[in-house]
Amino acid sequence: MKRFIGFIKKEFYHIFRDRRSLFILFGMPIAQILLFGFAITNEINNVDIAILDSSKDAVTEEIIHKISASKYFSIKQFIEKESDIEGIFKQGKVKAILNFEKDFSKNLVKDHKATIQIITDATDPNTANTIANFVNAILQKYQKSLNENLVVAYQIVPESRMVYNPELKSVYMFVPGVMTIILMLVSAMMTSISITREKEMGTMEILLVSPLKPIQVIVGKVFPYIFLSIINAVVIVVLSIFIFKMPVQGSLFLLALESILFIVSALALGILISTVSATQQTAMMISLMGLMLPVILLSGFIFPISSMPVPLQLISNIIPAKWFIIIIKGIMLKGVGLEFIWKETLILLGMTVFFIALSVRKYKIRLA
Repeated sequence: MKRFIGFIKKEFYHIFRDRRSLFILFGMPIAQILLFGFAITNEINNVDIAILDSSKDAVTEEIIHKISASKYFSIKQFIEKESDIEGIFKQGKVKAILNFEKDFSKNLVKDHKATIQIITDATDPNTANTIANFVNAILQKYQKSLNENLVVAYQIVPESRMVYNPELKSVYMFVPGVMTIILMLVSAMMTSISITREKEMGTMEILLVSPLKPIQVIVGKVFPYIFLSIINAVVIVVLSIFIFKMPVQGSLFLLALESILFIVSALALGILISTVSATQQTAMMISLMGLMLPVILLSGFIFPISSMPVPLQLISNIIPAKWFIIIIKGIMLKGVGLEFIWKETLILLGMTVFFIALSVRKYKIRLA
């Protein structure tokens, strides 16, 4: 046991001496969580728009004032004719143009109907759709203020209530996904590189013929990264709570246990990658390219799995990150307990056992 503890200490010393490893372990996670939290968002603020007001009456001026007063839009310019619309979009200066029809106020009084054309730049469909929805919401609110004294015989008023994320903050979606990506990539990549480095330098065989058993060597190699990955998880959760105001509705203890389970599964996957990699470069490429794209695309982090083709939905079931994102969102946002996420936990546990068993078998074949 003393030899085993000494071996683990040696691995810690080796990690702390390697500045590149420390940067990957601690610098990259912090940079990614801050980048995703601040820079990547599906919300709109101060979007530049243009106005084509062919009517120029009191009503259109009031509507334009209400739009410019909102935090969502900034009126970049006023244009005089419809032929200018295409040129402005080609310049890329604005994301939308509001086109008020001629005699807007007269038509509103006479026919009880007037038209505003919302023209958006749909090169980014999601942003274009969001802009149109926000403009419609402002116009509906203004229309309601005009008709507040009218009595309608029958009226259906839909009322929407957003559960778990009433303010529709995009950070609530990105933090669980970024935490999953960081723990998966850092854990798998660092483990695969660490063990592959020993194989590449020819020192792994020396370790295996030492008094330590092969399984002790493997566990000793992995244990420091379990500890360091837990620190990463704590840092991510602390940043998300105090900087991005991410709520943790559920048990922190359950969140910690589930995170450790996912970390162990990622480390086991890293060991498995090291068994098929002869060099550190190969291990890093498999860890980064082979894991990053599936984790981002097939985990439900950005794109809903239910909208994917059936074959991709089936493939997503073998991605551990998919199940961890469901677990972490359930705990942090919904406040659920183990009784609601036991199935996902068992699937993740089964994957972890499978990766470990396959890794041990591969190591016996190649190194024992």
